[in-house]
Order: sequence, then C-alpha cells, then structure tokens
Amino acid sequence: MLMILSPSKTQDFSLPPLTTPVSQPSLLAETAFLIRQLRHLTVPELASLMKMSGRLAELTHQRIRDFRLPFTADNARPALLAFQGDVYSAIHTQDYSQQELAYGQAHLRILSGLYGLLRPLDLIQAYRLEMGCRLATSRGQNLYAFWTEQVTKALNKGLVGQQEAIVVNLASMEYSKVISKKNLQGSILHIDFKERQGEGYRTVAIHAKRARGRMVDFAIRKKVETVAELKGFAEDGYRFRQDLSRADHYLFTRD
Repeated sequence: MLMILSPSKTQDFSLPPLTTPVSQPSLLAETAFLIRQLRHLTVPELASLMKMSGRLAELTHQRIRDFRLPFTADNARPALLAFQGDVYSAIHTQDYSQQELAYGQAHLRILSGLYGLLRPLDLIQAYRLEMGCRLATSRGQNLYAFWTEQVTKALNKGLVGQQEAIVVNLASMEYSKVISKKNLQGSILHIDFKERQGEGYRTVAIHAKRARGRMVDFAIRKKVETVAELKGFAEDGYRFRQDLSRADHYLFTRD
C-alpha cells in the first residue's frame, strides 16, 4: 500500500534538520531539466505562465536562480518537514520515532510539479510549480505530459514488495491525474471526507485537507499495511461509511 498526497504551496525551510538519515529525490535529473527550462523565463513570463502576482513571480524567479545541486542538509530540507499548510499540519513529523519515519518513507509519496514524486525524507529546495502548469517541454505542452510516465514508473517501483499493490489516493485531482492508470501495476483507492449538510453530506475543502493529513498520521502511527485497516480511522469525529463506500472508493463522514 502506498499513500499519495499533493504538495503544499506553503513551505518552511527554517526548521532544524531531522536527525534521521535523509534521501535524494529519485527523479532529480528531471527536476534539473525543468529548472534549466524555467531559467529561460523572465519575471513577467513566469507571472503569466503560473498566473501569479509580480511579487510572487519575483520570489519564484529568485528560487529558480538559487537552485543548486547537490542537495545537502545545509541547503535543503526533507519534503515532509518543508511542506506546511492544512494537510501537513496534521502530520507530526518532528514527533515520529525512527520506526515511524521508516514506515512513512516506505508507504508515503508526495506528488510535485517540480520533483515528480517524493518520499517523505527526500531533500528539496524551496520552489513553486503547480502540476497543472502549462510549461511546454520536448515531451508535450504541460507538466502532465512531462511527468506521467516517470511518476507512474516510480509508483510501480514503490509498489513492489508492498503487502497490497494499492495506491491510496489522498491527493487532489490536479495532482492525482498525472498517474497513468492503464500503466499502473496496481489499483487505486480514492478516499473522500464529507461533512453533514442538511439531509446529506458535502465536501468542505479545508476540512477534507486536514482529514487527509490526519489519515496519513494515523497510518504512520499504526503502521498500516492494508487498506482494510484504514476503515478504523476515526479522528476528529470521522467514521467509515460502509453503506456509502465502494471497493475502490472509501467515504468517511462526520456530523
């Protein structure tokens, strides 16, 4: 079983390094290629491409210029430590034991527009590049064309040796659609979190994001190996709804 998450636009590189050994992104050569492409763009061109303000485009432009290899504990941080925001606030990386970090490294993957696919302890530098960005390369007109084959192969590699060849999708549609389902050597389990609204239930984005992080934290602390064990998730008042779920789609609700 592999869980997948979206990255976060909010990042913090001021936290102290972890004492556990870190790793290098497996697709770093692809990342360096994208950086070289991005370095050809001016600040206004970046602002237009990424649909951002001039001030944010200037920051992004500087980060692209500052990108340096090799990644070390001095110039980079593990992905799970660097990413902040609603999802990651529920994943208490600094509190994990070495065994819990090892579990996360084996069972969690983070999709990224710049890095493709990351393990929790993979070092990254500050960046901003959404998967939906229409950055043209020799592979096509957007990042989906650039990353789909590479990300799917990396997931297939991660599924080898897992107790179940299942990708647990806790990522947004923008990111999860980079996966080629026909070439994935396993199945995908989608998970949704909904709130009661009148007589029914609806997705509230901010609550759903936090619940995704809570589920990852739950899986890491419990060292979950099968998707059936995820049905026991009951954080923040959520409960698994067998009556509203399917084999490929689990639904958790709360009143």
